[in-house]
Amino acid sequence: MIIKDQIIYAMGENKETAVRVPQNEPVTFHTRDCFNNQIDGEEYVMDGLDWDHINPATGPVWVEGARAGDVLKVEILDIELEDEGTMCCLPGDGVLGRDILRSSVKKVPVRDGFCLFDRIKIPVNPMIGVIGVAPAGEPVPCGTPGSHGGNMDNTKIAKGSILYLPVFHDGAYFSCGDVHACMGDGEIMVSGVEIGAKVTVRFEVIRGVSMKDPRLEDEHYIYTIASDKDLEKAVYKATKAMCGILERHLNYSLNEAGMLLSACGNLQFCQVVDPERTVRMAVPKTVCGWVLPELKTESSYNG
Repeated sequence: MIIKDQIIYAMGENKETAVRVPQNEPVTFHTRDCFNNQIDGEEYVMDGLDWDHINPATGPVWVEGARAGDVLKVEILDIELEDEGTMCCLPGDGVLGRDILRSSVKKVPVRDGFCLFDRIKIPVNPMIGVIGVAPAGEPVPCGTPGSHGGNMDNTKIAKGSILYLPVFHDGAYFSCGDVHACMGDGEIMVSGVEIGAKVTVRFEVIRGVSMKDPRLEDEHYIYTIASDKDLEKAVYKATKAMCGILERHLNYSLNEAGMLLSACGNLQFCQVVDPERTVRMAVPKTVCGWVLPELKTESSYNG
């Protein structure tokens, strides 16, 4: 199934427009860049950007069998990039915003697996910046991260990874967008190499377990993810969630789990430019196996 030209700027229920999609079948989302394809060249004046229509996400889709209280398993099967990305910097935005005197735009061609930043060739690392479900309360702008996912800008949400999202509404109302051809952890200058793409995922609904915040796994690591306006609170939530996994599944005390995490866990920034900062805690699978061992429970979806 292909989802195209169905764009939202806030994640919510959207009962009237959601496209019904099945579990266990590939679904492809045609996504726009985070600027909604408004920037057509390096001469573009950022003052003219329509800030009410940025960070668009393609969707939402209503996942068959998903119910409030379930977990939505999202396998990232593929990310196909367009051939040119866009970057920008803005006075007052990003880690160096106070030092930026004027805005500027840079176009970055993507060729043969590299982003061409002038004469510097940066290997592509396609990743999804905005990805999530409808939150529990009122709709949340796509540019905002939270327990529902959203604008996490997590470089590990890439081809081959599996994202787990708490479901707050029947159908989940999943959407995604804001793909980057490459991006450094932290996204310190507001943008990565923002680019349009085709994102192919596969859904599975998992019942009988619950989560407060998104979790992730790739080939080698498991990750807990948390966002908060207070960076230290985000750090605490991601760390506490990973400690909980170690306590439950290795039968450790908090002291033991914390020491193990201090020995082999890696606290990593996703983005530090949004009002809500996002961090992740990574632990090798050799230490504690799968992202959520309890998620090995078979799906109870029956159609």
